[in-house]
Amino acid sequence: MSTVQTKIETASRSLGYRKFSAGQFTFERDEYFAHILYPGGRHLIPIDAYLRSLMRDVAWGFFYGTVNFDTLFGTINRYGTVDMFVGLLNEAYYSANRHYVETFNSRQLRKVFMEMLEDWTNQGFDPFAAPDETGVPFGPKQGSNSKAIHRERMVAKRMVGLPGDLPYRSDATGETVNRQFTDVPQDKPEVYAEPGFENEVHAFNMFAYVSRSDVTWNPSVVSCVRDSQFCCTTEEHILPITHGNDRVEWFIQATDEIIWDIDDGKTGRPRAKVIMKAGDVAAMPADVRHRGYSPKRSMLIVWENNDGTLPQRYAAGELKPYPVEF
Repeated sequence: MSTVQTKIETASRSLGYRKFSAGQFTFERDEYFAHILYPGGRHLIPIDAYLRSLMRDVAWGFFYGTVNFDTLFGTINRYGTVDMFVGLLNEAYYSANRHYVETFNSRQLRKVFMEMLEDWTNQGFDPFAAPDETGVPFGPKQGSNSKAIHRERMVAKRMVGLPGDLPYRSDATGETVNRQFTDVPQDKPEVYAEPGFENEVHAFNMFAYVSRSDVTWNPSVVSCVRDSQFCCTTEEHILPITHGNDRVEWFIQATDEIIWDIDDGKTGRPRAKVIMKAGDVAAMPADVRHRGYSPKRSMLIVWENNDGTLPQRYAAGELKPYPVEF
């Protein structure tokens, strides 16, 4: 064991945090940073950014394609297995043969990540919330926040608000309008049903419903028809991860504005900057990675194609990485 690793481990223990391992990767944390040790090197990520990224990687089941925590460290979903890497998708590291990658069983790696989240998340810090809505993750170990880490998505069995479904999000059920969505109308649609169909026709104000969300950058399925999934999410501050696509992903900006940095999926070279305002629609190609910035809390609808054959078809060149030619 190197002197550097010994010092990190000693400091981590004195602060009350556990050390974690997965294959040849070792994870330590101190007051400010997550330390990732691997054969050939050590990488640091600020602990707040690391925990926000880790939360989403776990909650999303490693998501579609690549979850880049930063320019060096991340995971690639192989749907059953997961590649965890340092430098694999960084042009300089890869060309200098300084990258490192290991493949893990998805369930086993998720278990390690979940335990890490549980131990490293301090009381009051919610890695799913906007920075202004949570405490700080820094310093020695101070309790935990299991409620935030094990938050379960609200899943509709039928249209929201109909009998037999979950309660409509409202002040009465304890879900208040977010501080940055006070401009979102809360009125309910008027429904005029034909006689005899009063209990079968229903509508609800989706904008009002979503304005009460207590999480950011976490797509939740709104509708699912075969492989077509529409997901609505609220965005504020910075998308913690940079998402690398393995299929085309469609964005519909429902309110306010998001600025996207678009980079090449393999090298990280900048490719575009996209500014989306309410009403704009954009397709993120299958060969890019993207990261969003939302100055004011906004609503974004994401359209995903859940067809499991797509990653291989795009990788083989059978499908073009973009959906439309002009």
